[in-house]
This record gives sequence, C-alpha cells and structure tokens, in this order.
Amino acid sequence: MTNTKPTATCRLKQDYMRLKRDPVPYITAEPLPSNILEWHYVIKGPEDSPYYGGYYHGTLLFTKEFPFKPPSIYMTTPNGRFKTNKRLCLSISDFHPDTWNPAWSVATILTGLLSFMLETTPTMGSCETTTYEKRRYAQQSLTFNMKDEVFQELFPEVCEEITERLQQLEEQRKLAASSVESGANGMANGETSANGETPDGGLFVAGRSGAEDSNIWHSLYTNLIVLVGFVVFAFIVHYVIKSINI
Repeated sequence: MTNTKPTATCRLKQDYMRLKRDPVPYITAEPLPSNILEWHYVIKGPEDSPYYGGYYHGTLLFTKEFPFKPPSIYMTTPNGRFKTNKRLCLSISDFHPDTWNPAWSVATILTGLLSFMLETTPTMGSCETTTYEKRRYAQQSLTFNMKDEVFQELFPEVCEEITERLQQLEEQRKLAASSVESGANGMANGETSANGETPDGGLFVAGRSGAEDSNIWHSLYTNLIVLVGFVVFAFIVHYVIKSINI
C-alpha cells in the first residue's frame, strides 16, 4: 500500500507558498536554500510594544517527521524576552509534543511565537527585563543583525529597512550634536542659558540695563537729600517755637 502522507519537504513547500500569498503581520520567514528543514524568521516589533523599532532574528528547526512532530524554536537576536540560542519551551515547540497539532503550519507557529513574545509569562528559555532594557535591545538589534551574513542573505528587503533606519538615527544624532554645539558657542559668546545663568554662573535679570541701574541710584540719592532737608527743617521749626516760648 502506498504511503500517501505528505513528507516534511512537501508540507514545508506548501507552507512557504501560503506565507508568500498571505504574510503574517510583523513576521518574515525564509528557509535556507540548501536545507528546507531550517527556517529563519524576523519579527518586527509591533508599534504598541516595548519591542517597537526592533528586528528579531531566530530559527525554526524541523525534523523529517514534520508535520507530525513540532520544530525546535530559537531566538538569535538579544531581545529581553527570550534567551538567545536556547531552545524555547512553548506549546508550539518540541518541548511539548503532546500539545502539538499536525494541522498547525509555519504561519501558526510564528503567530504563536509573536503572541508569546508580547506576554510576560515565564517559561524555560525566557528571561525577565525592564521595559527600558527591552527598548534598548530594540535599538541595538539593528546593528546586531546587520553583522549576520545569513540574515543579510535571506532578508535583503529587511536589511534595506534597517539601513534606512540607521541612516535616520545617524542624522538625528548629528542634528542633536549640532544643536548642543551651537548652544555651547552661544554661551561662550556671552549669551545666557534658558534658566537665566550667564557663562560665569551669574544670574541674568531680564530687562535690566546699565542705564536703568544708574536711574535707580539717582532716585535713591534724591530721596535721601529730601529726607535730610525735611529733618533739618523740622529741627529749625522746633528751635524757633522754643525761642518764642522763652
């Protein structure tokens, strides 16, 4: 009797065609040209997550028994959610063959992986990091992936996105550096800072000029003369009245 069950190669080819026809949001996947049992994927961090801006590369290793046995799942790019180059314990991985469903495709596996990445449930192969650390990993993922030859070979379009993003970040860095330098030059030329400090650390009073300072001193001097005159006048009046009484 002829065995009509699909082989791993046939099934993976079908899954590949489905992925091309109906891509999974935020995910790109390609098998190695030399080995269809080894797939590489890239997860693009969703906008409403701490992974936004990051690109996360990993692998799926299938056995010849696929789709009757699940694949091993690995993450290559540091991400703050999963340990790198470690088998991940997920319900869709070879850690749990008892929960595996042969009807699940490569698209199903990758969708489940993304869903679990966005959670915080601990499992074997996961790690705990802060939101800040995850965002820092997202920025670092750009240059990290571009150093991987396999990544560049399998995902040229993603590499173009990363290259454009790196150029934008470099332009922003130069612009920020230029703004800081301009501010420093302004301070060196005697301009005040936003908090009213002068280059030598003194405080600048808005609207106060040298002429205004002179006018204030003149006014104080005039008032002092008037006050002294009034005292002298009062003393003379007092003396006159006292003389009349005598």
